[in-house]
Amino acid sequence: MSVTPPVTPAPPAAATARSPAMSGRARALLFVLCGTVFLEGIDVAMLAVAVPAIRADLGLSTGTAAWVVSGYVLGYAGFTLLGGRAADLLGRRRMFLLWLAVFIAFSGLGGFGTEGWMLIVSRFVTGVAAAFLTPTSLSIITTSYEEGPQRTKALMIYAATSGAGFALGLVIGGLLTEVGWRWVFFAPVVLAVLMLVSAVRLLPADTAPPRTEGFDVLGAMTAAGAMLLLVYGVVRLEHGLADWGLTLAAMGTGALLVALFVRIERRAAVPLVRLGILRNVPVVRADAGMLLFFGAFFGFQFMATLYFQELRGWSSLKTSLALLAMCIEVFIVPTVTPRLVNRYGTARVIFVSFLAAVGAYALFLPVTADWAYAAMLPSFLLTGVSFSLGYGPLTIAATDGVAAEEQGLAGGLLQTAMQFGGAVGISAVTAVYGLAGGDARIEAFRAALVVPLVMAALGALLAATGLRGGGGPVRK
Repeated sequence: MSVTPPVTPAPPAAATARSPAMSGRARALLFVLCGTVFLEGIDVAMLAVAVPAIRADLGLSTGTAAWVVSGYVLGYAGFTLLGGRAADLLGRRRMFLLWLAVFIAFSGLGGFGTEGWMLIVSRFVTGVAAAFLTPTSLSIITTSYEEGPQRTKALMIYAATSGAGFALGLVIGGLLTEVGWRWVFFAPVVLAVLMLVSAVRLLPADTAPPRTEGFDVLGAMTAAGAMLLLVYGVVRLEHGLADWGLTLAAMGTGALLVALFVRIERRAAVPLVRLGILRNVPVVRADAGMLLFFGAFFGFQFMATLYFQELRGWSSLKTSLALLAMCIEVFIVPTVTPRLVNRYGTARVIFVSFLAAVGAYALFLPVTADWAYAAMLPSFLLTGVSFSLGYGPLTIAATDGVAAEEQGLAGGLLQTAMQFGGAVGISAVTAVYGLAGGDARIEAFRAALVVPLVMAALGALLAATGLRGGGGPVRK
C-alpha cells in the first residue's frame, strides 16, 4: 500500500475560476451515485414513520418493532468498513451493481413480510447492502471527479441529496403508510431498479481484476464481528438498566475483537485497513467529528419525533411536516456551502456548523408540554443550517488527500463513524429518557435533550483543534 500523501493545497483563485465544467455524462453519473444516499435517506425516513402501523398490523411487541429499525443500523454499521475496502480491492463497479441488486431483493422481500423476524432479517440484509453501496458510491465520486472545486461541488450535491432523501422520506412515508405500510418497502425497490439500469451504462469500468490474493479474510471477519457487537451493545442501552450483563458482555467482547483486529492488521500482507491511515490527523478528526455530528443530530431528531407523537399526540404525517423545517439544507448545501468552503476552508465551516448545532439544541431545552410551533421553529431551522454546513465539509475533510486506491477505505471509515454515531445518539437519549422517568413526562424530554447538546459541544471543541494555523489551506 502506498503511504497516504499530504493534503494537496487548494488551487489559486484563477485556477479555480477556470475549473472545467462537468460533461453531460459526468452529471448523469453523479445523479446515479447520489441516488444511493437519496435511496438510503428515503428508506430510513419512511420506515421510521411506518413502524407504528407495522407494529399494529402484525401485532409485534415493542422490542420486535424496535429491532425492525435497529436491524438496519446493525447491518449497516457492522459491514461498512468491509464494504469500503471491498470497493478498493474487488472493483467499485462490481460492488456497486452487486449490492444494489441485493438491496432490491431484500427490500422487496420485506414488503411481503408477515412475521417480525422476516422484517428484521430483511432490514438487516438491506443494511448490509447499504454498507457496501454508500462507501462505494462515495469512492467513485472521489476518484472520478478532479480534486478541488469540481470534487467539492460533486460532494456538496451528494450531501444535499442525502438531506433531500430524508426530507421527502418523512412526508412520503406518512402518505404511503396511509395507503398501506408495505409500500414503504416497495417504493425504494422501484427507485433502485431505475438506478441499476442507469448504473450499468454509466459506471466507469473496473480497470483492474479483483485483488483476491492475500485478501484479509480474518481481518474482515474480526472487524465485522467487532462492529456488530459494539453496535449491538450500544443499541441495547435503549433498554436502560434491564439486563446490563448482556450489554456489557457484548461491548466487552467487541472491544477485545478490536484489539485482535489491530494485531491482525499489523501482520497482514494486504490489510483490510492500513493502520497508517489512522495517523492522518485531519481524516481521523473528520471521522470523529462526523460521529459526534450524526449522534447529536439523530438524537435530537428522535426526541423531537417522540415529543410530537407521545406528548402532543400528533399524527405521523403532522410530525413529518413539522420536522421539514430541518430540511432547508436541500437548498443551502448545493448553493451556499460550496462558496463558504471555497472562501474560508472546510475547517472553519465545520466549526461554525457545530456552533449552530449547539445553539439549535440549547434553544429547544426550555420546551414545554404546550409549546407553540413558532417557539420550536428557530431550533429546527438552525439544525438545518448546521447540517448544511457540516455534512458536506466533513465528507470532504475525511477523504481529502487520501490516495485513490484507499478512497473506499476512507469512505468506509466515514460511514462507520456516521452509523456508529447515530446508534450512540439515539441509544443515549433513549436511555436518559428512561432513567429520567419516561412516560411522556416533559422533564424526561428535557433531560434527554441534554445529550445532543453535549455531543455538539464536544464536536465544536474537536473542530476547533483544526483551526490552528488558519484551519488549513483556504480555497478561494
